Formats: sequence, C-alpha cells, structure tokens
Amino acid sequence: MKKYICIPCGYIYDPALGDPDSNIEPGTAFEDIPDDWQCPICFVGKEDFRPEE
Repeated sequence: MKKYICIPCGYIYDPALGDPDSNIEPGTAFEDIPDDWQCPICFVGKEDFRPEE
C-alpha cells in the first residue's frame, strides 16, 4: 500500500501503521480513511496529502 505525505508539515501516513490515536487500524489504505480525518500533526484534511514518491 502506498504511503501519503502531508504537504504542509511532512507527516507521512503509513497504511501499515494506521493512525491509532484517531482509531485508524493498521492496514487501512489512505483511500479508506474517513473523509473527515485530519493530519495528527497540523490538522489539515485529506485533500492536503499527496502520494509519496
């Protein structure tokens, strides 16, 4: 699964790790995260993430 990077702060969402603090289970693809999820560092929305190259 592809990792996604937060453009404003550089946080990397890794599907293998999920986001336990937001109840996103490990193994959750970025596309399957709820649309109202926010970056745990700078709190921007999913629209500010891009696939990591």
